[in-house]
Amino acid sequence: MLQLRIDDSEPASDRIARVLALVKEQAGADLVVLPELWVPGAFGYHGYQASATALPGQVITSLAAIARDVGAHILVGTVIEQDGDELHNTAVLLSPQGEIVHTYRKVHLFGFDHGEAEMLTPGDDVSTYALPGLTTLGMTTCYDLRFPELYRLLLDAGAQLVVVPAGWPAARLDHWLLLLRARALEDQLFVVGCNQVGTQEGVELAGHSVVVDPWGRIIAEAGTGEEVLTADIDLELVGKIRAEFPVLRDRRFGLPAAR
Repeated sequence: MLQLRIDDSEPASDRIARVLALVKEQAGADLVVLPELWVPGAFGYHGYQASATALPGQVITSLAAIARDVGAHILVGTVIEQDGDELHNTAVLLSPQGEIVHTYRKVHLFGFDHGEAEMLTPGDDVSTYALPGLTTLGMTTCYDLRFPELYRLLLDAGAQLVVVPAGWPAARLDHWLLLLRARALEDQLFVVGCNQVGTQEGVELAGHSVVVDPWGRIIAEAGTGEEVLTADIDLELVGKIRAEFPVLRDRRFGLPAAR
């Protein structure tokens, strides 16, 4: 995954060129992951409208060509998707053939009636994608981490790996690491959290992108600078842990609501 430095001081055009060159270096990977809204910056609200585009748009088209060259799936992070009068924070997955094979519009928008929550429209669809020959993938975005019910929906849809592009601030780094581990542990699946670093509109980003296994253990972790973090994961571990510690079978549904 690419933990990118996203600073207000860098023009978006320069950043795009720099990131595309970095992605081109990832030949040999099965899945390349970028963070949330890396073109405008997750907290770069003033750049949202300028970067908005109907899918695929120029950046995704460029990444699609790279996906074909390196032969990898690329989760392009998220982009501001223009759909009529609405703007969405949309994660996009490209196949090694450069095709858009899965999208996810962020369901939980951050800002408490300001920023993202004020400017964007939330998504209303949750689904998974079967990575050919690999595993079943789910996607969520940043603030979604605080809503465990979303991950249970992905679990029930077959997810064994959930990827989380993010723009998580340094002020709440402890929450980032805790929530990623909790989502992996409680749903017995791999979680990949791809964050960014830098400062956007006065907000410092936390870095510390991680890969967490189904036992809640961090098996790879980036620092606080721009970094390419690579990890080999044993996807058979999901079934093994679920069989050896079958907590998920003890879920109880249909209990009466509290009075």
